[in-house]
Amino acid sequence: MTRQEAEALLVQWIENENLQLHCRMVADAMEAYARELGKDEATVEHWWLAGLLHDLDWEKEPDAHPNHALEHVFPKTDLPQEVTEAIRAHAPERTGKEPDTEIERYLFACDEISGFMHAVSLMRPDGFSGMKAKSVTKKLKDKRFAANVSREDIHKGAGLIHTELNDHILFLAKVFENRD
Repeated sequence: MTRQEAEALLVQWIENENLQLHCRMVADAMEAYARELGKDEATVEHWWLAGLLHDLDWEKEPDAHPNHALEHVFPKTDLPQEVTEAIRAHAPERTGKEPDTEIERYLFACDEISGFMHAVSLMRPDGFSGMKAKSVTKKLKDKRFAANVSREDIHKGAGLIHTELNDHILFLAKVFENRD
């Protein structure tokens, strides 16, 4: 699947611009990590696809997410199995699949934190520019801020990629600053 085909699928399934933005942010995060880890171009593309399409059915089939896309949408595409398995593993409480492979662990690690960091950026005059880990971790302690974001999943994600949470936040802040 090409990037253009994946983008077309994304906008076909997701109308909400904030959810589209979230998917694109996770795709950017996944691509940046794949490059940081020295992956070949085909692998970089797989990581990007997993990020972009991980929440494809969230808007139209929230109760069946991500299983609806896994069972009814992705089989009609040429999406690599590595990508679909990463998407399956990003929601283990819904699919029963824990993130085991590297791509699965990184997708899990980038998902919740990306949405949370976006919420933090909206509270800052300069968005992601100059964002410090401390400003994000401080907001993490405020359970009322972005209350629907799982703090447990954010911490679990950093552990899955064997990265200190502050380092994970700083890496992503640079990625997201470059997309502004």
